[in-house]
Amino acid sequence: MTSPRATAPGRDCGLCPRLVAYRQDYRALHPDWFNAPVPSFGPLSARLLVVGQAPGVNGANRTGRPFTGDVAGRLLYPALVKFGFARGQFQERPDDGLQLLDCRVTNAVRCAPPQHKLETSDKNHCLPYLAAEIAAMPKLKLLLAIGGKAHDSILQGLGLKPSQHKFQHGALHGLPSGLTLADSFHTSQYNVNTGRITQEMFEDILAGIRRLLA
Repeated sequence: MTSPRATAPGRDCGLCPRLVAYRQDYRALHPDWFNAPVPSFGPLSARLLVVGQAPGVNGANRTGRPFTGDVAGRLLYPALVKFGFARGQFQERPDDGLQLLDCRVTNAVRCAPPQHKLETSDKNHCLPYLAAEIAAMPKLKLLLAIGGKAHDSILQGLGLKPSQHKFQHGALHGLPSGLTLADSFHTSQYNVNTGRITQEMFEDILAGIRRLLA
């Protein structure tokens, strides 16, 4: 079993039986897909860490790169390019040549959950990996939570209680460690289609992050 001090679980991590069974189903159904815990994307030397909730089964679980292969990345990556956190053109595939600059992207839970629904045990099992990843980023200044579950996991990974900092789209939370936590509604297809989040709303958050890091 992978040590919880590692920043990423192994390809055949067995900590979450429910997610393992789901992964095995998709390995049988689509053997050409990634179908494993999705690794982080971008340099550990980055000052910005973007944290999503979990891979989409037809997105990052298929492609092997966070927020790649479904709607969730269509707001994220073009906005990162616009504000200088990425270079290239996002084409929803891991070989599109996109490079992250001073930015790293990960998920609080590394494996795709059934029906896109996370359970508390999923988050608890993966929490040591998120905590280790944060600790492994020596220049980290700011974390961007994509969704409330990512917000809670970040705080727990830093040893804080989510009740101390309420999730709110557009909020900035100064943390005791000196880090800043920024919140965004999730860039999911449902939120985009219902107008809960728009390109302008998301770009406003990244514009604020760019100003803070400047």
